[in-house]
Amino acid sequence: MGILSSLDISQQGMRAQSMRLDVHTKNIANLDTPNYVRKIPILVAKDDISFNGLLNNMKNTASGKGVISIEGGGVEMSGVIADPTLGELVYKPGHPEADKNGYVRLSNVDPMVDMADAMMASRAYEANLAVAGIVKAMAQRAAEIGKG
Repeated sequence: MGILSSLDISQQGMRAQSMRLDVHTKNIANLDTPNYVRKIPILVAKDDISFNGLLNNMKNTASGKGVISIEGGGVEMSGVIADPTLGELVYKPGHPEADKNGYVRLSNVDPMVDMADAMMASRAYEANLAVAGIVKAMAQRAAEIGKG
């Protein structure tokens, strides 16, 4: 794996975590919106990096030499799904969102869950940013070695 592919994986991670953070921010913003259904972001690995996947990759590409070559990698946000949990029904007969019986379904957003998920997304973004900084420092050091 080269320096540019390392930077690309880090950039993909930052993009995916940024999109994940946007979803959780919208959920929190709609905490008090009636009938709002919480969205759950789905992140997927671009390649099979499971132990079994690595063994198969080693078997197929290394001709039995025992070398693990990881090309590619990264993560992407494949979309969002709706949280199947139903929000609470509250009796508010004068509310514009009320059904024929006078009930309004509240949002199913749990602010503690979305805050925790947003913090995890933020920390994952910071980790990817740190990786990009380390790769940059490695490239600069390699350039200095090449000069001398």
